[in-house]
Amino acid sequence: MRPNIRGSLGGFLTCGLLITGAVIVGHDGNEKPGLPSGPYVALGDSYTAGPGIPAKRGSPAGCERSDHNYPALVADSFDVRAGDFHDVRCSGATVTDLTAPQTTSDGTNPPQLSALSERTRLVTLGIGGNDIGFGAMIKRCVGAGALYRILGGGKYLPEEAPCKRQYLSHGTDEVQRRIDSTGERLTSALRDIRRRAPRAHVYVVGYPEILPSDSGACLRSMFLAPGDVMFLREEEQRLNTMLRERAEAGGADYVDTFTPSRGHGACAAADVRWIEPLTPAAPAAPVHPNAHAERGMADAVVSALKKALTK
Repeated sequence: MRPNIRGSLGGFLTCGLLITGAVIVGHDGNEKPGLPSGPYVALGDSYTAGPGIPAKRGSPAGCERSDHNYPALVADSFDVRAGDFHDVRCSGATVTDLTAPQTTSDGTNPPQLSALSERTRLVTLGIGGNDIGFGAMIKRCVGAGALYRILGGGKYLPEEAPCKRQYLSHGTDEVQRRIDSTGERLTSALRDIRRRAPRAHVYVVGYPEILPSDSGACLRSMFLAPGDVMFLREEEQRLNTMLRERAEAGGADYVDTFTPSRGHGACAAADVRWIEPLTPAAPAAPVHPNAHAERGMADAVVSALKKALTK
């Protein structure tokens, strides 16, 4: 997803790849599970790039990649050699940017899939939020909630959802239409990944919990009407469901980061949250993962990989 709220907010591929549960000694002297030799390519948007989390690395600078985002942590967990870790994710990326250059505020990112080759052994992909305009949805709902609160004398009705009504007007479900369209593009992208990297194991990584099931917790930190908190939470879950279904249909694995992040969304206390609110208290972009989230998402990916290694 985009790094600024003002701008927007399985099994192995059946190509003969065999992974065994090898163990190697890492640079820190500890034993680490070994991946097959060959490159790891990380693809995706700002939830994988980690904008605002120290320290920024790579080019173009406008992609806002952190050296402590979850792909970097995954690479370290498996002691992937620096030359074999290809970090091409970029804040603001959509599925289209996997196969086309992406212009950022500071430089142009090449098509992300250009980093793939027949040597690639591992691919992680986290994308889709920008395609459905989730950041813009949050921005719109914050505005609708603030206006409703002013007109309502500073109070919200428990089920009030002024923003949801805007997306479900005239008997149409605009968000579902966007999710379906994004799913079609993702299916095509997964086919392209298989073609370019036929020996790779591909993981589609879902989004962590952004908003809680307790809508009342968001009145102060996110200025969202209670009903709109639930609306946005449900739409994120629908997006994750689509990602899971398309991944499995495309021969990839899906990594669930929503379940381990429950209770750690943007409206949780500062010391436990994974997602920063509109005004971040930790180094991160607004409504984006902080360092705790990137570690938690890395743990989810590492767990999935370890299961594959022991099969």
